[in-house]
Amino acid sequence: MASTTSRSLSANHREALLATLAARFEENPGRHEGVRWAEVRVRLELSPGKLWTLGEMERTGGEPDVVGRDASSGAALFVDCSPQSPQGRRSLCYDAQALASRKKNKPEGSAVQMAELMGVKLLTEEEYGALQQLGAFDTTTSSWVMTPPRIREKGGALFCDRRYDTVFLYHNGAESYYGARGFRGKLRV
Repeated sequence: MASTTSRSLSANHREALLATLAARFEENPGRHEGVRWAEVRVRLELSPGKLWTLGEMERTGGEPDVVGRDASSGAALFVDCSPQSPQGRRSLCYDAQALASRKKNKPEGSAVQMAELMGVKLLTEEEYGALQQLGAFDTTTSSWVMTPPRIREKGGALFCDRRYDTVFLYHNGAESYYGARGFRGKLRV
């Protein structure tokens, strides 16, 4: 189990997580053409805090995998690749302001707050669309995405899903939450 205070993993958990990530990387070569696992592993070993974050992504059902590399820095980009929105991150409103505005039936938290605690960022609409080019995700669920300030200031928030082999962008009140809506995170390593 990950330590939330030290943000480090035990040696056994670290090795198990690295083995899980390596196996997923090898099973899905189309997600990261031109990226070598050995290079990603070195980056992970040099960043124990980011490895802890990947452990949180895994623990909450995200199935993180490398989906590319930053051309300028060489950083590997990990994104939640679970077929549906991660089970351990559902039934959340959008952000802290939305959570505070609920007077009745408050959810346990918000997507933005949980992402910050985990050390990830929510996907943008564009990143969500790019992920959908790598497979069919959120065919029965949906995921909050980063919402532009001009929409958030008016009380709204954005989410996406995939239906009818098409990716859709929708809006809701930021304070809303649903059992089938979570969020997908991203992490640069």
